[in-house]
Amino acid sequence: MEQEQKWIRAIQRHGSREAAEHLIGVYYDEIYRFVYRQTGSREDALDLTQSIFIAALRSLPGYRAVKASFRTWLYRIAANKVIDARRRARPVPVPWEEAELPAEEDFSVRILDRVLLERIEAWVSGLEPREQAVFRLRIYGEKTFPEIAASLRESEAAVKSRYYRLIGRLRKEFGSDEI
Repeated sequence: MEQEQKWIRAIQRHGSREAAEHLIGVYYDEIYRFVYRQTGSREDALDLTQSIFIAALRSLPGYRAVKASFRTWLYRIAANKVIDARRRARPVPVPWEEAELPAEEDFSVRILDRVLLERIEAWVSGLEPREQAVFRLRIYGEKTFPEIAASLRESEAAVKSRYYRLIGRLRKEFGSDEI
């Protein structure tokens, strides 16, 4: 993306607000979806997405295209911000009377899925950050192994190995029929 590199240079050299707006505009929806899949909350996803772009713009002077594509670099920042947010997150209980209830026939299936996903997410959040990053980029970011490897600056074989070991541990922890 030649235009992307021009915007990055304009931001790095001149602090161009216009270039920053263009660059953010290209990636905003994609990063928002990545974050939303992990938070499940529109407000949290909006806040975290804003935080990711602020961090990216502040770190942009150190960005080097020869090390990674901008998208890869941005996803690394996003994955780390999500991991940090999950560490700080404290579940906020919603009073029962304020909870929206789905149709009764879907309720039990949806609640079991949600409970399992919350258990898995809590378990994954306790892992070391590099393991979390591989999981989050693969599952929520829908990134390929080569993309994850580039983002984490590791070999593709190391990323695959870490991912499949983690999936094996998840199956052992939560039962292979649940995952």
